[in-house]
Amino acid sequence: MDNQSGVELGRKVAQKFIDWAKADGARTGQPDYVYTGERSGDWTRVSLDAAAPEAAASVKVQLYLQNAPYATIWWDDISLEEIAAPGARTVRVASINLRPRETHSAGQSVNEFLAVIRKSVTSADVILLPEGITVVGTGKHYPDVAESIPGPTTERLAQVAREKNSYIVAGIYERDGAAIYNTAVLIDRTGRFIGKYRKVYLPREEIEGGLTPGNDYPVFRTDFGKVGMMICWDLQYADPARALALRGAEMILMPIWGGNETLAKARAIENQVFLVSSGYDYPTSILDPNGELLAIARDQGTVASATIDLNRRYVDTWLGDMRQRFMKELRLDVKME
Repeated sequence: MDNQSGVELGRKVAQKFIDWAKADGARTGQPDYVYTGERSGDWTRVSLDAAAPEAAASVKVQLYLQNAPYATIWWDDISLEEIAAPGARTVRVASINLRPRETHSAGQSVNEFLAVIRKSVTSADVILLPEGITVVGTGKHYPDVAESIPGPTTERLAQVAREKNSYIVAGIYERDGAAIYNTAVLIDRTGRFIGKYRKVYLPREEIEGGLTPGNDYPVFRTDFGKVGMMICWDLQYADPARALALRGAEMILMPIWGGNETLAKARAIENQVFLVSSGYDYPTSILDPNGELLAIARDQGTVASATIDLNRRYVDTWLGDMRQRFMKELRLDVKME
């Protein structure tokens, strides 16, 4: 554990890492950084599982402070133990490419999405649907289709989640009192409503249409790992994906109408996360943490599917584990205004 005095940014300025060395004392491989921790009173408890380089004969556990010249920091209760290498943590991902047209009702549009899942998804741990599945193809406006969450559409999604034994993420419009939100919902394998994300970045057109922005980036724990959600216009800005990654998200599920494909690759790379999209005027695809395309569904009514390994380390030969480095070297102490 570490303790800080006079440190406003806590884990962002406290660098914790282990440094591997050969028998002659020379560094081998790259250091492994701790980038997450849990507060326990005045202390932060941190841990790290790291693979020793083949030539490693010793390791140093290091702590130092950066960008905080008037602060102090110290360790206590330090331990180092050998553990078995973790196996693969595979996740089967399916993303739906469908744009219903002239359905004239939210229920009929949802019917078409559920029909594709039932017909085309044979086995998946998580299924992603696009943004606004209750408005697309209906010719209606946001207030016409907004509903409570949980509500009638989440109940229908829950039924298919149980049938397929899959988590489901989908974008619908939520009514909460006088406010209407562009929301993504997460349903688990048993059909239980797990949580929701309200789109933070709304384009002017959605605000003019009566929507209210959200104000948080929740991360959810599933039985295969931690996931976060973004919606469409969120992609244009760096902070939604960054916030989700800093909170531990390993995969970002993104219902989207249309957007910038280059920025999607950037969000995957700069945060070292899998980025899954389901879109209308945007590719229905799965990107890995290097921004490489793993799967794409080009035709209507088809599915982009891939099996990914959340325990795989994406390591740069010269720079090390980029997820660790990006998270620890990110300068959140520099003001932008």
